[in-house]
Amino acid sequence: MSLAPRFRRVAALDRRFVDRENVLEAFTRELREATDRRGPRVFNVTGVGGIGKSRLLRELKSRAAEAGCRTALLDLQVPAMRQQEDALAVLRMELGRQGVNFDHFDIAYAVLWQRLHPHLKISRSDLPFADESEILTQILDDTTGLPVFGTAMGLLRLAHRTRSSARNRRVIRDDEILQRLDELSNTDVLDAVTYLFAQDLRAAGDKPCVVFVDAYEALVPIPVKTGRVSSADAWLRDLIAQLDRGLVVVGSREPLGWHVHDPEWAGVIGECKMDGLPMAARLNLLRQAGISDGAAIAHASQGLPFYLHLALDTQAGNARAVSMEEILQRFLNHVAPAEVRLLELLSVARTFDFEIFHTLAEAYDLPADRFTWESLTAYSFVYPAGEHGLRLHQLMVVALRARLSPAATREVHAHLRAAWDLRAGADDGTALREAVYHGVRAEVLDADDLLGYADRSIRRGGKQAGDGILADLAELTLEGELAEAARCLAAEAAIIMGDAGQAATLAGLRPSPAVETTAAARLAMAAAHAMRIAGDTTEAGRVYTLVWERHAGPVRPIAGLWVAEVPMWQGRFATAFSLAEQVLSDALEDDWVLRGDVLRLMHLGHRFHLDFAEAAERLEEAHACYTRSGSVVGLANIATNRVELAAWADPAAAVRLAGEAIGQQQQLTALHELGKTYTALAVAQMRLGELRAASDSFALAAEYLDRAGYRSGRARAELFWALLHVLQGSPERAARSLVWVADEFAATEVYPTLIVAASRILERIGLPDDQVGRAADRARGQIEPLDSLEALESRLADLIESVLGGHS
Repeated sequence: MSLAPRFRRVAALDRRFVDRENVLEAFTRELREATDRRGPRVFNVTGVGGIGKSRLLRELKSRAAEAGCRTALLDLQVPAMRQQEDALAVLRMELGRQGVNFDHFDIAYAVLWQRLHPHLKISRSDLPFADESEILTQILDDTTGLPVFGTAMGLLRLAHRTRSSARNRRVIRDDEILQRLDELSNTDVLDAVTYLFAQDLRAAGDKPCVVFVDAYEALVPIPVKTGRVSSADAWLRDLIAQLDRGLVVVGSREPLGWHVHDPEWAGVIGECKMDGLPMAARLNLLRQAGISDGAAIAHASQGLPFYLHLALDTQAGNARAVSMEEILQRFLNHVAPAEVRLLELLSVARTFDFEIFHTLAEAYDLPADRFTWESLTAYSFVYPAGEHGLRLHQLMVVALRARLSPAATREVHAHLRAAWDLRAGADDGTALREAVYHGVRAEVLDADDLLGYADRSIRRGGKQAGDGILADLAELTLEGELAEAARCLAAEAAIIMGDAGQAATLAGLRPSPAVETTAAARLAMAAAHAMRIAGDTTEAGRVYTLVWERHAGPVRPIAGLWVAEVPMWQGRFATAFSLAEQVLSDALEDDWVLRGDVLRLMHLGHRFHLDFAEAAERLEEAHACYTRSGSVVGLANIATNRVELAAWADPAAAVRLAGEAIGQQQQLTALHELGKTYTALAVAQMRLGELRAASDSFALAAEYLDRAGYRSGRARAELFWALLHVLQGSPERAARSLVWVADEFAATEVYPTLIVAASRILERIGLPDDQVGRAADRARGQIEPLDSLEALESRLADLIESVLGGHS
């Protein structure tokens, strides 16, 4: 921002008022009830520095005046206004000009003034409001050579000798407090002056009165919720407690905590919190100042009007020209200097709690006690961050971080990574994400560390946890193996969603990829998964085998799992189970995720071999492993597999189970798994005779599988959908579907048993196809059954008959 007088910024008060409807409505209600209420009432408007409280109070003052109320404003940002006697003088002058007679107060104030200035003589030029006070004017005009008043009684006797009005003489004669002022200490005189001010204001009760107090934190800078007792505002509380007709509006950063001093305040004070301006109001304010395209400024402001006004004061309207130091000064005004350094450290943390605060404070030899914590967290710029602690206002964070050098920032990140690491031991999802966030920025994590944290986080929190880590990494410009690890995580996230195209793009697999490092091997695996989903089964198997044979690290057993899975898809059950047993024997005893994956593979093998009893046993064993590991993805896939198995063994149970499985897969946004779940639900509904519902479920399954690009899954759904077409009396439509299904399975080199099934269904409905028949003969030559091909085909025929029954 160019150098310019600070005075220019008062223009913010002249700019058109925008938004704040909720505060205006609350104020209108309070004002409406003010004239009928007995006892004091406080309307407390709260919000961070720069949120627009001062501008709002002036708007409320204007509206109250338009409604016929007497109004007065006490701005505590002006140091003199924080003194009781000066503040009362200001209020007296402003309300006196609106027709309030302060006869008692004026005399008492003159006595107080003399007590405070014993070396001076009272004169009209010295008393703040002498020219506006009828009773003081009479005294000072009719008296010459006025001596220094040593006592109140001397002043009162002098008043009797003047040509004052009968009303004035009656005031002096009848008021007991005025008669006793000489007996009081200076403190008591000051309290008496406050009492007489409220008494005179109460006597002029023909109109409601609204008193506005701005910037309360300038009077009491330490938030009262810390439990610290402050006497600085005792006079203000005393005054407000006596203003029992009308309304007092107090603008403060933190809520007034006066109930700490007296519980009765809890029923007197109504709080209304001010938040940042909504986007429409921000743009409106900028347009009024001639900036038609102010989206960048509006976003950067975080809804803080002070930011917007600073941007407008640059005239160019460039958001980058806004001085963040000025923003920070607005936030830190009235914050204890000893606490500013702690706030700088905490700004590096995205969220923090007492333990994080204590860790940083101790690391830098700063106060780390609970008392300091309560003071820091009581400020209005500290917000709740859900169940994970607290956070600072984002604009404040940006400004505070700019004060730290890069080296200091890295050091703080390292302390924070260590702190979150302690919590990550229990695989706390938030702690794992924060450990990654700070570890990468502290430059203390390598690619293997990053992948390890991410695996634990995804296992615990599923896709959402993984997405959080990816979003954090996207904020950085990573290089080398860290960049490769980040791409690996992104590609694996795409696989979980069933987005083969995105995964392939991210993996960028070369013909002979290097797979020695963990990140490179996992990228190759992600590419192979993308090929598998897209239907390139042979190439996917080649890459799985490549990793299995060349990688000596932690990815090898996972590759072995998929090396075993390829022959299972291709109907080579004996080979698949032999490889699966080998992977299971090589797996670490406590690698529950891998063990669950292998057992789930065995479940699938038994299911496609049409041995549902064995499939159910392996599925429950896999479930136990995933439960021990806490794998969200594994448990969601088990839920889908249970629906798939029950669709044939217990259709009614499958319908019940489908809802839970769909819910879990929706949380993961796993399109291909959703497609498989809806396919199984449709089969169950079809077997229960709910044909319309089954048709709708097949349509949803097809939509999800097409979106995922999952060719073999889509063909499998079409095969079962063809059975529904037969039941609905459309055999020709079923035949067209089955011919397409056989072609897809042949092209993707998977599920030879289902090619045989397609041929048998065509024969069963009397519409055999020579091409499908030949494909079925080739498929029979590829199948390696666990028992015999005849037994497998017999089970397949029984399954088809259980659906079609008497239909042809």
